[in-house]
Amino acid sequence: MSGSLNKVMLIGNLGDEVKMHHFDGGGCIGRFPIATNENYTNKTTGEKVSTTEWHNLVVKNKAAEVCEKYLKKGDKVYVEGKIKTRKWQSEDGVQRYSTEIHVSEFNFLSTKNDSSTNTGQENIPENLPENHSNEADDLPF
Repeated sequence: MSGSLNKVMLIGNLGDEVKMHHFDGGGCIGRFPIATNENYTNKTTGEKVSTTEWHNLVVKNKAAEVCEKYLKKGDKVYVEGKIKTRKWQSEDGVQRYSTEIHVSEFNFLSTKNDSSTNTGQENIPENLPENHSNEADDLPF
């Protein structure tokens, strides 16, 4: 295979609310972490092991607004996207790196009945399409 592929698919739970940043030109991005869990039994000791991996997600524009409106901490979500590493210089002059998942598609997996800790925020409406994409649909029909 001569090409390459940068694609990530995750199912996890939000670790925090969606944090929005709005730009002067009208665009915006949303950032939020999700946790994925792995459970297995250690074959040597028979001990049950559980590990959690945290992923920093980035969504843009309309997709970010949808996520901010309908997702809350603890909700389960499916996301597709690509890995990007960001580099910046901190206030103390040290080079910092952050690995993020830039989301291109997402699907809400929690229903409004799943949240036993409803905070009075707006619930996901019944008629909201399940699959959301950051990219325009280029199908002719």
